[in-house]
Amino acid sequence: MTKPPSHILIVRPSALGDVCRSVPLLVSLRRAYPGARIDWLVQDSFREAIEAHPDLSEVVPFPRKTLGKDLASLRWLRVRRWVGSIRRRRYDLVLDAQGLFRSGLIAWLSGAAVRIGDRRSAECSWLFCNHRVKTPRAMHTVDRMLALLEGAGVPPVCDMRLHVPAGGTAEAAELVPESGEAFVVLAPTSRWPGKQWPEERFAGLAVRLLGMGVARIVVVGGPGEEVQCPSLVELAKGDGRVSIAIGRTSVGGLMGLIARSSLVVANDSAPVHMAVGFDRPLVALYGPTDVSRVGPYGRSLDVLQRIMPGDRFDHKNAHLGKTMMARISLDEVAAAAEARLGTEMHRLGPSSL
Repeated sequence: MTKPPSHILIVRPSALGDVCRSVPLLVSLRRAYPGARIDWLVQDSFREAIEAHPDLSEVVPFPRKTLGKDLASLRWLRVRRWVGSIRRRRYDLVLDAQGLFRSGLIAWLSGAAVRIGDRRSAECSWLFCNHRVKTPRAMHTVDRMLALLEGAGVPPVCDMRLHVPAGGTAEAAELVPESGEAFVVLAPTSRWPGKQWPEERFAGLAVRLLGMGVARIVVVGGPGEEVQCPSLVELAKGDGRVSIAIGRTSVGGLMGLIARSSLVVANDSAPVHMAVGFDRPLVALYGPTDVSRVGPYGRSLDVLQRIMPGDRFDHKNAHLGKTMMARISLDEVAAAAEARLGTEMHRLGPSSL
């Protein structure tokens, strides 16, 4: 680019975990262009994940469900109005960090003179970009996104830090009062059954954590996911130290909980990447997904995964995934949790447990 951009848009609408681990793009752009307006187009339900970041100028909400219904019903006027609202911002640089057809289309519809995308992206989204960066497929997702910065001549800055939005801290305090005692966040649910560690083992882990002296356990997940962990729900009925917060937190509230937690134990899901962003102790349970590409960035030692000859990575194959996840024993997860809790409690002081 001959002239530094003054209006920049990052297009990364979803998913929640991917949004959380995309913040190095924002930090890198801000370091390179401190005076520029840098906006982020994100799915409206995920805006709290990034809206408090000090390097962000503004969130541009992407109303995916509403626009989808409008397109399906041929209500073009509202779609045109939304596109017009993007074009009126007069972006001169757009990065398609999602790499899907819809994100590439949004980049093109923005009218930006420079549109950067991954030459190897899915769904031919690169066709909408005029600056195409070829990234190795074997790269971690974070590194692939940072490689897009080459198209703008911007040095990458790998700063993964997240920031709790307004209201998130207070919401978390309503669930877990700030007493200074240790509490653990368990994230046992997943959109994909093959990514789930057996839920009864999560319940067994909760019992062991309480036996270690943990003051409280908070179980998190999305709306409607409580049915995925009946053993934990039953445990909570008989033990007030276990709180079921599934479907009861906003994104900001979840961030507030994780930011204060003494440990996060999670399947391959957004809480893993939030734990990285808040630098919290972590035990990440992986099965049918490639940790070298989608694991917690820079935290591979916090992953438990049991790969055997003949295994393949396919998170949509429930049978394969459940087989792989079942290889992770309760004993090894409890041992990993105890080791991390011991380190955290030493840092906080003996009164934390």
